[in-house]
Amino acid sequence: MESEDIREIFRALGPVQIRRMFGGQGVYRDELMFALVASGELYLKTDDESVGFFRNAGSRPFSYETKDGSKTLTSYWLMPESALDDPDEAAELGKMAVAAARRKVAGKAKGTAKTRKRASRSAT
Repeated sequence: MESEDIREIFRALGPVQIRRMFGGQGVYRDELMFALVASGELYLKTDDESVGFFRNAGSRPFSYETKDGSKTLTSYWLMPESALDDPDEAAELGKMAVAAARRKVAGKAKGTAKTRKRASRSAT
């Protein structure tokens, strides 16, 4: 999948950045990676709030094999094929993926704040 194709699919989201990574490409909006291109397929970031939509749509998660031969599933799910040709659907799914990426960052920030708070309490 070419960079221009990816930009076209997500044009309703505004400008996106595409960066090479691990033989694929990461797709970013506002410095948040919300999509992944691997082996010519487009995957979108999900979380507990959005993964059900993708599961119900018959999608599947991106997975890869580790050095020890085990299979690792990720939180990126295959974009439904119908969205590749429908700019409105692509925009909605892209917004869902950006929101999932934002929630993940917010969750990490909360976890860091809790850890700092606990550490400061135990130091006193």
